Amino acid sequence: MKIEYQDKTMALSEITELNATNSSTLRDEARAGLKHDVTSLDIDLSRTRFVDSSGLGALIALHKTMCGRGGSVRVINPTPTVQQVLELTRLHRVFEIVMTP
Repeated sequence: MKIEYQDKTMALSEITELNATNSSTLRDEARAGLKHDVTSLDIDLSRTRFVDSSGLGALIALHKTMCGRGGSVRVINPTPTVQQVLELTRLHRVFEIVMTP
């Protein structure tokens, strides 16, 4: 996982899988990396080929963390497989999904 900052946005990228093996690490590292002025969290899932319930739980936990700070979470370019999981679980209604060229 890669973490970058731009203004008040923290961006997570290079996530190939989001599952029971790595979801708690992703959640904990993302929370630890949140600077006091970060109000937006972008999670790039363009390389993510698999997500399970633990991965979804990590995304929801980060969403709750950001809401507690008055911020938001955006899911950037989810792969078709991940998009399908988000739709089946109706999480596409919770997260802002952004598709960029």
